[in-house]
Amino acid sequence: MIFLNSQSEPEKIKQKEWQYMWQKFRRDPLAIFGLITLTIIILAVVIGPFIYQVPLDEIDFAQASAFPSLEHPFGTNSLGQDILARVLFGGRISLTVGILAMFVAILLGTTIGAIAGFYGGIIDGLLMRLTDLFLALPQLPLLLLVVYLFREPIKQIAGPELGIFVLVVMVIGSLNWMSVARLVRGNVLKLRAMEFVNAAVALGAKPNRIILIHVLPNVLNIIIVAATLGVGNAIITESTLSFLGLGFPPDVPTWGQMLFQAKDYLTTAPHIAFFPGLAIFLTVLSINYIGDGLRDAFDPKHRK
Repeated sequence: MIFLNSQSEPEKIKQKEWQYMWQKFRRDPLAIFGLITLTIIILAVVIGPFIYQVPLDEIDFAQASAFPSLEHPFGTNSLGQDILARVLFGGRISLTVGILAMFVAILLGTTIGAIAGFYGGIIDGLLMRLTDLFLALPQLPLLLLVVYLFREPIKQIAGPELGIFVLVVMVIGSLNWMSVARLVRGNVLKLRAMEFVNAAVALGAKPNRIILIHVLPNVLNIIIVAATLGVGNAIITESTLSFLGLGFPPDVPTWGQMLFQAKDYLTTAPHIAFFPGLAIFLTVLSINYIGDGLRDAFDPKHRK
């Protein structure tokens, strides 16, 4: 009697590779620190507002710029609004912007890099020159210019909050895809010359199917690492826009907007800027540690 294994041999090899990557990742103390810290931050901003039910927009001038206390653990801002409630709520917006902007950048970069690397020739030359053009542009001035020009029209179309949200996500994502495109293109160029791709071509597989089924899964590790690092970059960019007064409206408490409102009270009430700044610092630092850990775990040079 012949017993069939529930998993094929390639599936077992793939499972062992992922197990090895996880073991290597968890041996990195900074990566584990980043993972734990980011998990706590995400849980805090998702669940925290349901537990800490202090109104975030309630104005109390009698408590204006109050230092941290039992009543207000993070203190209050210049209007007497609770900073902890605003940090928890603003974290949802900042993290959502970072994640969605990262998806836009990864989608653009992966698509352009895969097409350029697989087809080569004139298509590769045109797409890489386009990438070089975007790399040569000064990002922050261009970002400020685009937001300044299109902020009012998109507000009229989608509203002040949703319009700015969509604009910030699209602009940040569309200006940070170039490094992903170059990484994906370089790896697709190597994969295109391998036997399994040549076999798929010989069997008559269409280029779109080859890219989606055979090529992209083999560059997934690069995409994952680029995605983790892209989230941190997007959060910092959104905070920069809000700090310069070109981000979300003043009544939307993102972390960057809170820093913008706290800039005039750095000497008299530094806690107004400290806690949103600390939230940005810990979030970006933990994401970068996770990205570094994933890069080492996925690096084939470090495998035994």
